[in-house]
Amino acid sequence: MRGARAAVLAVAASLALLAPPAIAGPETAPPVRAVVEMFTSQGCSACLPADRLTGEFSREPGLLSLTVPVTYWDYLGWKDTLADHAFDERQRAYAVQNRLPQLATPQAVVSGRDLIPGSDRTRLSRLVAESGPLPVRVKVCERNERIVIDVEAQATAWPAEIWLVPVARSRPVAIGHGANEGRVAVYANVVRGFHRVGTWSGAATRLELSRAITHVNGADGYAVLLQTGGVSRAGRIIGAAKGPGL
Repeated sequence: MRGARAAVLAVAASLALLAPPAIAGPETAPPVRAVVEMFTSQGCSACLPADRLTGEFSREPGLLSLTVPVTYWDYLGWKDTLADHAFDERQRAYAVQNRLPQLATPQAVVSGRDLIPGSDRTRLSRLVAESGPLPVRVKVCERNERIVIDVEAQATAWPAEIWLVPVARSRPVAIGHGANEGRVAVYANVVRGFHRVGTWSGAATRLELSRAITHVNGADGYAVLLQTGGVSRAGRIIGAAKGPGL
């Protein structure tokens, strides 16, 4: 834990906020038009079809699809091997923001704005298909073992936070007990943490981070989110980018 904290502090100390004349990254990468966070649990009998849908979304270039495993079904007989209590709190922040009385899985949150049942494939697919590009362009690339994040300038700006999200791109799990006993779930883009790395208030912004921040909990990829609010009051996602290979 001490080493992880030291790594985060080192990353924070290395941030460089500049106003670059151009945005880094390959111009061929399509802009992300929507972010789908699927809150799920290995102990949830209704979640496996939603998990497969998350995997399908993860293969679409214009979508950022994330699996966010929660802990609150662990008491049913199987402790989710990928879940984190912090993910429960993120889902709870969305619920509070949208005046929902309780948490449920599977639940999809689209671009931090629309909360719908993750089991409703038709409605979720339609919502994603109708999503336009996110309003703020974000790009990410790597140079000399460092991650370079660029956020474009916007004349009309929402104060927002920049989050680096390490992910495990594919993770099969054999479930030994509970509602899904005997089944193997295959998860795509499993979130391994949310790291707040900077803020944005409308000016063109560049961050340079150590690549080491993504080497956590089996992560082998990462994404970047530009989100209003904060982890305790998560709001709209106004920009996003996929890391190399995602």
